[in-house]
Amino acid sequence: MELSQRTPLVMVLPLEEQFEAPTDLTLLEAAGFAAIRLPRSCRNGTCRACMCKMLSGTVSYRIEWPGLTKEEKGEGWILPCVACAESDLVIEVPEAEMITPK
Repeated sequence: MELSQRTPLVMVLPLEEQFEAPTDLTLLEAAGFAAIRLPRSCRNGTCRACMCKMLSGTVSYRIEWPGLTKEEKGEGWILPCVACAESDLVIEVPEAEMITPK
């Protein structure tokens, strides 16, 4: 019998809020479902408006080569609009905010 895998959790700093990131959703989509607004614009990995630092964890990308240099990837920069969590993550997004209901 195979054990089901737990949905990865993402901690957003300095907001200190956490959300579940199902592997079939991008980090941007999963954050939105958790009422956390991350910076965004194009949503296709080219404009870099959502670029943030991944402090721990691993991601995969929905596109072959997102708009990051090899050096940026090596330094831990990610694009949440096209990145999916492969493990628990800690990301640093100073502009992140909670979405308040109207």
